[in-house]
Amino acid sequence: MKIDIYQRIENATKPDFGTILSKSFELFQKLFKEAVMHGLVSMLVFIPFVIVVYVPVIPMYIEMIQNAGDPYYTPSAFDNYSPMLIIGWVVLVFILSFIMQMVSLSITVHFYKVMKNVDVGTNDEAGGYFDLLKNNFGKILMLSLASFGIAILAALLCYLPILYVMVPLQLIVPILAFNEKLEVSDIIKAAFKLGNKYWLIGFGLILLSSIIAQLGIILCGIGIIFTAYFVHVVVYYFYKDSVGFDESSDAI
Repeated sequence: MKIDIYQRIENATKPDFGTILSKSFELFQKLFKEAVMHGLVSMLVFIPFVIVVYVPVIPMYIEMIQNAGDPYYTPSAFDNYSPMLIIGWVVLVFILSFIMQMVSLSITVHFYKVMKNVDVGTNDEAGGYFDLLKNNFGKILMLSLASFGIAILAALLCYLPILYVMVPLQLIVPILAFNEKLEVSDIIKAAFKLGNKYWLIGFGLILLSSIIAQLGIILCGIGIIFTAYFVHVVVYYFYKDSVGFDESSDAI
């Protein structure tokens, strides 16, 4: 399997920027209902995280609003909280962030499988939103840790490397979705190998599709549910038009 994915990347054809965008808009129209459903599921999962993160800091926000015109104001809302309580809150947020990333990865992989069925016209079993999380918990955990570590390292290097790793990190999802038997290290290596080969095209597509996906914010913020998954359609075609699918080895 690992030799196969590397050979396919080595022989990958150069994806066309305009063609991918055009096909992405067409497929997104067909997938609109599925995209909204995946967006709603992601939002419902995200709500508890928001509550845990923001409820404890509401007193500080209220205090800041009440003293907005005072140039000598210093926040005191957390004075009644013990250092251990604050540290515990930070640790909890950190753990929940990983859980959120793992759940989000499982939901997104499911969306990629649905995309292939709609695009290619197959009826392959896509499973449920959380099947990957249940069946491959260890792999999802390691991929989440690796992605987080790569992003943090890139951010520590004056943020510019973030632009570089943006493409490989996005490609981890389709490579995982269509090559589930690959080990974590091979998924990451394959993502960077493909990302390096066509980085400029990938970066342009991801940047533009991300901007388009954010247009949903115009509709009072809630509209992001309807557009957020557009970027994944673009990444799907970037993968398909370059590497393609090998039915003899892809685990769908």
